Amino acid sequence: MIKFRGFIAVDIDAKPVIVQFLKDITSSNADVKLVEPQNIHVTLKFLGDVQDDKIDQIEQIMKDSVEEVKPFTVKLIGTGVFPNKNYIRVVWIGIQDAENIVTISGNINEKLSQIGFKKEKRGFSAHLTVGRVKTAKNKEVLLKTIEKYRNFEFSIQEVNSIKLKKSELTPKGPIYTTLKEVKL
Repeated sequence: MIKFRGFIAVDIDAKPVIVQFLKDITSSNADVKLVEPQNIHVTLKFLGDVQDDKIDQIEQIMKDSVEEVKPFTVKLIGTGVFPNKNYIRVVWIGIQDAENIVTISGNINEKLSQIGFKKEKRGFSAHLTVGRVKTAKNKEVLLKTIEKYRNFEFSIQEVNSIKLKKSELTPKGPIYTTLKEVKL
């Protein structure tokens, strides 16, 4: 069996204002590994190691999970951190009007658990991870940058498909390949 590291996601177009936010984070000289603009996405479900022979089943579950959903828009607005400002691991951009994304993620999570994937116990929080913090270096400058964008409206984006992605980890960062795309 051939395995790959996989996840299901909604791709997000890295508009110039998002790229500017990433540049401002870089300028803070904080120890943050940024997500490359072409890789920005909303993770609906992280799958971990997936066997190739499950791809068709996963695609069918994706189709079933969006059966009732028409294309919709989301607003990318605001910034923040997980888990908290004292111990920052993730820098994110918020998503407003995310009800459909939450529904799709819940459907996928439920249906995939029926074919052996681990069910997510935490509630789904719709967000774009834009960076992972490695150390506390220049944390205060980073927090000022995040605060500057706290209520900023980045863009409105149309969501018209979900994608099964393969993630290959390389020293230069992950390479994502779309294996299946399901239109809404």
